[in-house]
Amino acid sequence: MPFPPDATLADAGEFGLISALVELFPQGEQVLVGPGDDAAVLRVRTGHVVVSTDLMVEGRHFRRDWASAADVGHRAAAQNLSDINAMGGRATSLTVGLAAPADLPVQWALDFARGFAEECALVGASVVGGDLTRADEVVIAVTVLGAVTESPVLRSGARPGDVLALCGRQGWAAGGLAVLGRGFRSPRVLVEAYRRPEPPYDAGRVAAEAGATSLIDISDGLLAEAGHLADASGVAIDVHAAAFDIPEPLHAVGAALGAEPLSFILGGGDDHALLATFADVAAVPEGWAVIGAVADGAGVTVDGAAYDGPTGWTHF
Repeated sequence: MPFPPDATLADAGEFGLISALVELFPQGEQVLVGPGDDAAVLRVRTGHVVVSTDLMVEGRHFRRDWASAADVGHRAAAQNLSDINAMGGRATSLTVGLAAPADLPVQWALDFARGFAEECALVGASVVGGDLTRADEVVIAVTVLGAVTESPVLRSGARPGDVLALCGRQGWAAGGLAVLGRGFRSPRVLVEAYRRPEPPYDAGRVAAEAGATSLIDISDGLLAEAGHLADASGVAIDVHAAAFDIPEPLHAVGAALGAEPLSFILGGGDDHALLATFADVAAVPEGWAVIGAVADGAGVTVDGAAYDGPTGWTHF
């Protein structure tokens, strides 16, 4: 039933809000039992099931004065859908846990759910369950399940002689976060990139079919994620700075904040672009750009030297 415009979670009650939220999540054909029972029941036809979990904590991963509830919903879904993409698969189902203060407006929760559902619809995934509880701040916990029809592409397959390639925009969300952190709202295109990332959802499967030897999504920073590939594969990775075409908005933010525009690309996260290695340039699919090379050794360098700028986000 509709709630008054000023209704809070305390006014709606746990089960009243759950009923309203469930109505916002359509169920796909893979769902045999959706929200409402002790657990969801899903149909798996072929391939492997892949699973990932992420948390978003208010004040740590998002601020309600920087992004609307719908924006937060899009971001929460995107970062989880992207994890399945980074295995060469496609997300099918998600569960969402929401902890929130009792005085949080019901409308915020509903708008969050709508944004979350809209992002899931981009890949045809369904929200099949979740949980709701009280907390001092908004905390969102999402588990996503997906499928890969080929063998999943891991972080550990890069080999010396491979090339490093990127798909998707990179550094835009970091530029937007830097702008918001200084109290500004422009360039708007960067702020919107932070609020609503646009992961290349089809690129993971394309990379897998093209024979990618390793694959990861850029959640915390390009160099940080390249480091994960290097460590897992036991190789060295060199990133070529000249391979990046730096967009004008990043030049503008760099000039305004006294920052090197390339630093947003190398150290920025939250765009959820994909980083992969391929056996050679000929194997790199259309839409991907070669940005580096894999060699014997360990660690990550930029143009053959250690990088002295930020390499990515750290949680502790």
